[in-house]
This record gives sequence, structure tokens and C-alpha cells, in this order.
Amino acid sequence: MSIAVHAVHKAFDGHPVLRDVSFDVPGGELVALLGPSGCGKTTLLRVIAGLEEADAGAVLHDGAPVEGKSARERNVGLVFQHYALFRHMNVAENVAFGLRVRRRPAAAVRARVQELLRLVQLSGLERRFPSQLSGGQRQRVALARALAAEPRVLLLDEPFGALDARVRQELRQWLRRLHDEIHVTTLFVTHDQEEAFEVADRVVLMNRGQVEQVGTPRQVFDEPRSPFVMQFLGAVNVFHGRLEDGRAHFGGIDVPHPAAGELPAPARLYARPHELEVHRDPTAGSFPARVLRVTPAGSAVRLELHAPTVDRPISAEVEARRAEALALAEGLEVWVAPRRLRVFEGEAADSLSSSQL
Repeated sequence: MSIAVHAVHKAFDGHPVLRDVSFDVPGGELVALLGPSGCGKTTLLRVIAGLEEADAGAVLHDGAPVEGKSARERNVGLVFQHYALFRHMNVAENVAFGLRVRRRPAAAVRARVQELLRLVQLSGLERRFPSQLSGGQRQRVALARALAAEPRVLLLDEPFGALDARVRQELRQWLRRLHDEIHVTTLFVTHDQEEAFEVADRVVLMNRGQVEQVGTPRQVFDEPRSPFVMQFLGAVNVFHGRLEDGRAHFGGIDVPHPAAGELPAPARLYARPHELEVHRDPTAGSFPARVLRVTPAGSAVRLELHAPTVDRPISAEVEARRAEALALAEGLEVWVAPRRLRVFEGEAADSLSSSQL
């Protein structure tokens, strides 16, 4: 089932939480709602589920509005961060609960429970209680329970947030495989970029109750539409400069920029650490810097640099073999050349027009 969110607004006590939110989820797709805490992700999920009512706008399932319908009437499955399992029920009883409420035949309930426990890799644990399970196992029980009534939409609110890093890694890989098998339309709330990128077909990136960008993980990472997107999705260097005479100027160098007019205009230029090249000698489009710190990181080496023409420390990342060939060490004088820059016009950090070099 497809989901369409059209111009949804929601406020609590006069404070807007969602502002003109719109996006579409094609049927069978797994979409991550990604953004910092407090950006409105969970409220949006609750509006889509029918647990909250929007002040304005509409939510449509397969093109039909669902305003006024409950979560059960919308046929959505819900999974939350803290499992919400019934502690007095064993695994099988927890999974079967929704089916028994719907008065399904006992034989059909037993068959469906066994099918789901095989699907979530918990066969043989039917008689255990939640207190006898690990966190990862409890979350898989919660997913099985949400899937029991064969929902047309699965909504997950930070489902792995209470788990340690290793279990989170295992479960998100498992969730991706599970989705590829059952193909139920899924919305997945997270503030973890790595989690969203590993699991989702597409990402809806939110900030301050608004949608900043929608696209595949590669699209939003490689083609950010705002400084917020650029900075939220990983480490980045920010250079203050200006646009003038068809070029972008910063750090004592300048590069062609098609949006630059004749008159000077302030700009910010962004480059990720791996997008900076480090050389021992000057090259075209490079500026001088001194190595402050060298940190090995597996197949790469992370550098902290100071440049006299830049007003803040610079982070760079080079391949380990390249670092060895350059004999990089603290105190070494080097030259830094941006391989790729993204330019956002204006001084403010939000809602700026952008282009790429």
C-alpha cells in the first residue's frame, strides 16, 4: 500500500511540531524518517498511524484519505523502542494477541504464530517470557506481533534505540532481509544516519518540523540541498568565503563558480574530510597547512590540520598507503587541495540556495 502525506501541520499548545510536511511512499518501499531529536519524526509517524490527528493536511493510503480512522482501521502494525510486550504472556501468546482479539480460529492462530516465529528466527522459544529473552530477541517478538495481523503498513519508531551497538547492527541487517522477503510498506524512524542508510530504500530527512530533503541514501549524501543536510550527514569542513567575478574565494584560493556574479556575496563552502587531498608540495587550487595530529583509522588516516588562511581546524582523511608515502607526521607543512566543494550562498546556516563544484 502506498502512503501520501500532503501539507500536514501539527502543533501542541500553540507550538508547531510539523510544518507543511509532504512526501510519498510507494507501495512495498522501506523509507527512513531521519533527523535530530525533536524534529517531529515520531509525531509524524503517530499522525500516519492514526494515534494523533493532524491540525491540517491529509494522509492517504492508496490514494484514499484516512482521517478519523484508528490505527486498527488503517491496518498498520506498530513497533516502538521499548518493545511494549506483555510481561505476563510468553512469546507465542504475545505474537498471537492481536489475532485472538480479532477472534481468528485457534488453528489459524497457531499456524500464523509458528510461521512468524520462523520468519523472525525465534522458533523453539514459544514458551519463554520476555524477561527470559535478550533485547534483540524481545524486539523481534515485537516485530512478529506487529506482523501477525498482516498489516498493509509497518511503522517502526526507533525500534533499536534501546539496544547496544553490536545488536543494533545485527538487527538492522536482519530487518533489511526481512523486508526484502515480505515487502510490506514500512516507515522507520531513526536519528542514526548509518542505520537509515543501511536499511532504507529512501530517506526523508527532517529538521525543525519540516522536510529538508527526500531521496536515496546516495542522493541525500552526495547532493545535499541545504547546509543542514550537509552537516547532519557526517563530518564536514566549513570554509567562509565569498562569490565574486564568477569565482568562489576562500582560504587564499579561488575556484570557478557558475552562480557567482560580478559583485561580492558571502558564501559558505563545504568539503568532507575524504574530499580534501593532501600534498607535500603546492598544487593548483591548494593552500598551506600544518599537521596538528595524525590518527590511524584502519585503512585510512585521519588528520587534524591548521591553515593560516582558514579560521578553524581542518579535518582530512587519506588512505593509509598515501599517508605512509607522504610520511605524514605532526608538525609537517603540507598543502591541501579540495577535490570537491559544495557552495551555499549567504551567511545563514539554514534554508540557503546551493550549487556544487
